[in-house]
Amino acid sequence: MKTAFNIHTLVRDNIKSLQPYSSARDEYKDASSDNMIFLDANENPFENGVNRYPDPQQNKVKDLLSTTKKIAKENILLGNGSDEVLDLIFRVFCEPNKDNIITLPPTYGMYGVLANINAIENRKVLLKDEFQPDSDQILSTTDKNTKLIFLCSPNNPTGNSFKPEIIEVLLTKFKGLIILDEAYIDFSKKESWLSKLNQFPNLIITQTLSKAYGLAGIRLGICYASKEIIKFLNNIKPPYNVNHLTQQRALKRLKSFDEVTNEIEQLISERKRLKQELECCVSYIEKVYPSDGNFLLIKVDDANKRYQQLIEYGVVIRNRTNQPLCENCLRISVGICEENQKLIRALKAIQ
Repeated sequence: MKTAFNIHTLVRDNIKSLQPYSSARDEYKDASSDNMIFLDANENPFENGVNRYPDPQQNKVKDLLSTTKKIAKENILLGNGSDEVLDLIFRVFCEPNKDNIITLPPTYGMYGVLANINAIENRKVLLKDEFQPDSDQILSTTDKNTKLIFLCSPNNPTGNSFKPEIIEVLLTKFKGLIILDEAYIDFSKKESWLSKLNQFPNLIITQTLSKAYGLAGIRLGICYASKEIIKFLNNIKPPYNVNHLTQQRALKRLKSFDEVTNEIEQLISERKRLKQELECCVSYIEKVYPSDGNFLLIKVDDANKRYQQLIEYGVVIRNRTNQPLCENCLRISVGICEENQKLIRALKAIQ
């Protein structure tokens, strides 16, 4: 039986009564204002392309995402990277020194960092067989002050996607919010949970333009959730959190659908080829884990040694041996063909 869900029971009391900051561009937003003289925001009047404040609601980017993703514009929030989106979620729903969250190591480290910044207890429940969540253990770890459960699928650093039936159990039985981080979903054949967003009012999905869209440098994170959740997040976000240049670059890239699709296909093909090469041709690699991301997690005989040897060959990867369940594991991002060839040559050369 699905647990009754009421978003207002989760929002911090001071946030419920908060009067959000109203910027000049929020107060006057007439679409037919091209001939107006704007003397309302204390901007520098000398035109240079960026002398005016950006659209605080990023309407053009949201319009395009709404069409592309088939999600209502009111269900979208944009942030200065996904990290800002996640921090906003903490600040709306988690009372410092009182509430707690659940994370599932090994996973993206910023969940824990943000919990510490916001003075929120982080209860860790390790992934189990094949790096899958243990829904029973997760639910038994919750209490009345557990506000958020973070699921990263495809998961970083393991690369696997979580089984949909496990995610659905958590969405159905947990009284708080499920944050589903889909940063790597474009590299997976698994379907995004965006199509089920309306079925689960306690589901928040985060995505990014940093990975498949190749825009890590502009820092644009995306949040999809119910209109009620988006409203609360909008109430506390900085008024101009996504700058004009970021919005322009995002629009250009989002319109380059064929180019992005081609790059994704190339990376998936390279991921497959790289996995085959690593499994058959490098003796000290004990396992190459399946991946739905743009990276591979490999287990070697001595991660610290192999990491340093690769550095000496001019190849930088990520040493994950200190992460739970990742002893002697290295994470390798999938590069272009020439970069992957150099990696393979280096791996074969070191002893």
